[in-house]
Amino acid sequence: MRITFCCTDTKPEPWLAGLRLALPQAAVTLWQPGAPLADHAVVWAPPQQFFDEQTQLQGIFNIGAGVDALLKLHLPPGAQVVRLDDAGMSVQMAEFVCHALIRHFRELDGYDADTAQGKWSYRKPRLRADYPVGIMGLGVLGQRVARAVAGFGFPVNGWSQSPKHIAGINSFSGTDQLHAFLQASRVLVCLLPLTPDTQDILNAQTLGQLMPGGYLINVARGGHLVDGDLLALLDSGHLAGAALDVFRTEPLPPEHPFWHHPKITVTPHTSARTLRDESIAQIAAKMLAMQGGEAVAGVVSLQKGY
Repeated sequence: MRITFCCTDTKPEPWLAGLRLALPQAAVTLWQPGAPLADHAVVWAPPQQFFDEQTQLQGIFNIGAGVDALLKLHLPPGAQVVRLDDAGMSVQMAEFVCHALIRHFRELDGYDADTAQGKWSYRKPRLRADYPVGIMGLGVLGQRVARAVAGFGFPVNGWSQSPKHIAGINSFSGTDQLHAFLQASRVLVCLLPLTPDTQDILNAQTLGQLMPGGYLINVARGGHLVDGDLLALLDSGHLAGAALDVFRTEPLPPEHPFWHHPKITVTPHTSARTLRDESIAQIAAKMLAMQGGEAVAGVVSLQKGY
């Protein structure tokens, strides 16, 4: 088995060493232009030249949760794109979302501002029943986040393209139920894959349907959000704030208004980072299964984009 590694902005040595340890029978190499053909590839943001040359790939294993950028490239015919099922990302995502949610719900930013001025302040406790949380996207990450949020006593709504039945979650599905889902939610968490159908889905029309004083947490992709529409809804007072971890251009340009808006919290795409050891173990197991003719979990539908 021949494996090639092509991951932009990723230190290759630890990955190569880990793959060689997990798959001692395989030849694992760092891709360079003109390299020999491989059976499988481990990738993150590879150039088109990589796929133009690697025409005999059977499996393309993406080390991040999202595959939207990968699917914009011309891939070798017959190659299967395989995403990570979890590899330690879901618990990180649940931590991040719950932190952002509770920070907003408990008004901790306001307390920080007061204590910075030496002010001993008090705010009336809010009721969780008044802050139903809507989770857009109920895949592996979305379901883990939904369960974590429910564990803190918040009502949880979930929306997905196809129907999902999850204990304790009020589930909505399809475009026909999107309106009802949004109107039933005050805090909106976006965990959708980025596809042509979900591009710009966080816009004036959808965000405007949230309950008054709504709050947005976007940990999916920057392409989901229409930046100007969010700013207008914040400035009008319909939305109370937003926690944004992903952006259309990354790093976020210094001149972007998100940096300095008083109702927006910016973090540098850090809600769920790839954990190398867990990812290598999962990728190695899937490669061996694929080599043995077995079905593997996480194969991406090129038509659906996830």
